[in-house]
Amino acid sequence: MGLRRYRRLTNAFSRKIENHAAAVALYCFAYNFIKIHGTLRCTPPMAAGVTDRLWDVSELVALLEADERGLERAA
Repeated sequence: MGLRRYRRLTNAFSRKIENHAAAVALYCFAYNFIKIHGTLRCTPPMAAGVTDRLWDVSELVALLEADERGLERAA
């Protein structure tokens, strides 16, 4: 139930594969880097030693904007 894009009869159903892939990627990032899990009492990347801090949604947006600017410069 965490990601309703897989069910066709919901409001969040993706009509384009690109939109679906983007939504799944955002969900996976938020689930792994932003959400604190109950059994670990931290995020999975923090438990694995990949990162030492809890990420915020604003940092995710900044990464996306930086990536878009990089794509515009390359074109």
